[in-house]
Amino acid sequence: MKPALEFFDPNDLPWHETSPKVREKILSKDPKSGLYTRLLKMEPGAKIDKVLVHDFCEEIIILEGELKDESTGRIYKAGMYACRPPGMKHGPFSTEKGCLLFEVRYPCKE
Repeated sequence: MKPALEFFDPNDLPWHETSPKVREKILSKDPKSGLYTRLLKMEPGAKIDKVLVHDFCEEIIILEGELKDESTGRIYKAGMYACRPPGMKHGPFSTEKGCLLFEVRYPCKE
């Protein structure tokens, strides 16, 4: 279970590089499952080169910028939302302008 956290300023939390031009800021994390809520920042020119598939639920909203789905050519813009159940393939992704995503990962029950 994620810890109880009252309102706080996420600007006080550090960014961690996950790959070139991609950084994350973990807002909360379940120590048992490892699932988390985070901000993901992709700088202009960043790429996630692989197709992703998870065994958990994931919800994402684009807060700023644009994200391109390299498999479909579609460009997703600020305000757009995704809900991905376990096993849903997504990506690869890139961004020319950069983007900021809010992402929640959690266990799913059938």
